[in-house]
Amino acid sequence: MSQAAPVRDPLRRYLSAWIGFSAGGTFSQALTVAILLYALGIHTVRALIGWPGSIAVLATLVVLAGLSLFGARNRIEWHGILPVSVLALFAYFVVSIFWSQYTWVSIGGVFYALAFGSLGMYLALGRDLVQVIRATGDTLRILLTVSLSLEVLSGILIDQPISFLGIQGNLANGGPIQGVAGTRNYLGFLAALALITFAVEWFTRSITLGVGVASGVLALLTLFFASSPVTSIAVLVLVVAAIALRFLRQSPPERRALMQGILAFLVVLGVVLAYVGRHRLIAALGATSDLEVRLALWTRIRELIPFHSLVGWGFAGQWPTDVFPFFLLTGPTGRASETGLGAFFDTWLQVGLVGVVMLLAAGALAFTRSWLTASTHPIVAYTWPALVLLLIAVTASAESYPLFEGTLLLFVAIATISARKRSWRRHLTPS
Repeated sequence: MSQAAPVRDPLRRYLSAWIGFSAGGTFSQALTVAILLYALGIHTVRALIGWPGSIAVLATLVVLAGLSLFGARNRIEWHGILPVSVLALFAYFVVSIFWSQYTWVSIGGVFYALAFGSLGMYLALGRDLVQVIRATGDTLRILLTVSLSLEVLSGILIDQPISFLGIQGNLANGGPIQGVAGTRNYLGFLAALALITFAVEWFTRSITLGVGVASGVLALLTLFFASSPVTSIAVLVLVVAAIALRFLRQSPPERRALMQGILAFLVVLGVVLAYVGRHRLIAALGATSDLEVRLALWTRIRELIPFHSLVGWGFAGQWPTDVFPFFLLTGPTGRASETGLGAFFDTWLQVGLVGVVMLLAAGALAFTRSWLTASTHPIVAYTWPALVLLLIAVTASAESYPLFEGTLLLFVAIATISARKRSWRRHLTPS
């Protein structure tokens, strides 16, 4: 025993020093940027080092985030913060393993989703909102700069596609471009997220005028050349929402309830008018071909849903294209699709009607909390969660991003941040 003690003491001191360092502000902010770079640029990570390397990076980030939270455990407020709706949704993903038609795929998919969910929790618990926004802004500046640089290299300098990254080299023709995102729709999503983030950074004086202008131009150029119809609709909705939030924040407190009611009526009216004129809207945005692809895929999904309509086939996240029934769901080229191209049908297929209700409930609750906070809180930074959730919601109508990876991470982080201000459990006495 006397010989073992000297060995354990240096090891204990080393671990204590490392945990203390990992809880520091500099390390936490660097880790936050690394997490966001990995999660939002994961297509390029997989293209460069493959699935095994990507999983190794993910596992390392989860361990580092856990150590950082453990080191900062005494200053983290847990009481009434973790959103029950999000925890219940992830618990349902886990339970779906027991009736899954592809058990091992579901186990892998669930652990994959839990890893990104835990990283989202780290962002919400380990950093404050302004720090999360600044880290997101730094991440998006890197991703968009690299994307446009690679597109210039591919489309202008060498005039050849970079196939392993999914870059088609269309910049000289005006787009669409894919950058590090892999698809034009996801690159458009990142550009729209960047516009929100850069604007909030500017209004909170987190960046200088020069950086703000350069960042805005970078996001607008990416958005233009991505030529994503889905993102075009999302940006229109975001502009209207930002204007509405400005009026709500400037209105007297006693009039906000009335204005919220009028706004809700106008939103319903707008949705109805958009649905009535959907064909003209889609044609104006040049999204007819995209819609035809989605409708064809959703028709095939609807044929499979009735077999397990209530609880689904089992959670998988991003589709394993070599597993039944996913290899039956092909696109126009005959190649199996990797997602359901829409969170609604994708969720219904994987976790059934119960899962759809739980996802909608978690999203609606998070958005309501974030919107109410954004319209009343004096700090402009609190508009960011509401606008990002709105972007995710609109994009989810035509893409399955909320079910996996970077968008899932953002959803969990924002739902947790929103619960910090509005959760009813904050008023309960800690046990």
